[in-house]
Amino acid sequence: MYFVKTPNIIRAYFKDYIWSVNTNKKEIYLTFDDGPTPEVTLFVLDVLKKHHAKATFFCIGKNIENHSEIFQQIIDANHTIGNHSHNHLNGWKVPRNLYFDNVEKCQSIIRNHNSSKIKRLKTTKLFRPPYGKIKRLQAKALLKLGYKIIMWTVLSGDFDLNIPKEKCLEHVIKHTNNGSIIVFHDSKKAFNHLKFTLPKVLEYFSKKGYEFKAL
Repeated sequence: MYFVKTPNIIRAYFKDYIWSVNTNKKEIYLTFDDGPTPEVTLFVLDVLKKHHAKATFFCIGKNIENHSEIFQQIIDANHTIGNHSHNHLNGWKVPRNLYFDNVEKCQSIIRNHNSSKIKRLKTTKLFRPPYGKIKRLQAKALLKLGYKIIMWTVLSGDFDLNIPKEKCLEHVIKHTNNGSIIVFHDSKKAFNHLKFTLPKVLEYFSKKGYEFKAL
């Protein structure tokens, strides 16, 4: 069970997390979780380039280590990098110290990546908790260290193999407006839904005059 559009009551209760961008402009914020992944992330980068779109990639530390060349391509395309923990941990199921160390390990990998260009990226520490599950004490510790906890306005559902790919497209088109943060996944599991949905989302909102920005 998951909310396609985050209810206002949840956003109000967890108001120290970022759920959307406050803007009157026609701007949308695409985000991609779980990469970098061979083939899938490269597909995403290609589609974004065709539409002159920027996005934010919330990367898993171990995937950065395993696919550093793809990570470099994200950087070279001037997209924003976010932290998605080193091992995609569920914060509800692990103690605070283990969770904290896992996030910091991923951040260290991002920071120490062998690229001169990464220094020119935004230095703000962006973190998205895997599954959106994080305990309040875990969040407080990360916020105290200067992390911004990025949640979402719209969950595409591309990871949900129990729904048709057309439903993912409907989720995004129906619930997106100015300043929305949309979640996709550049993972093998989500790829079939993603490769159908993402180009159509970019085409649909581009025709309506929207720009796609990175956080």
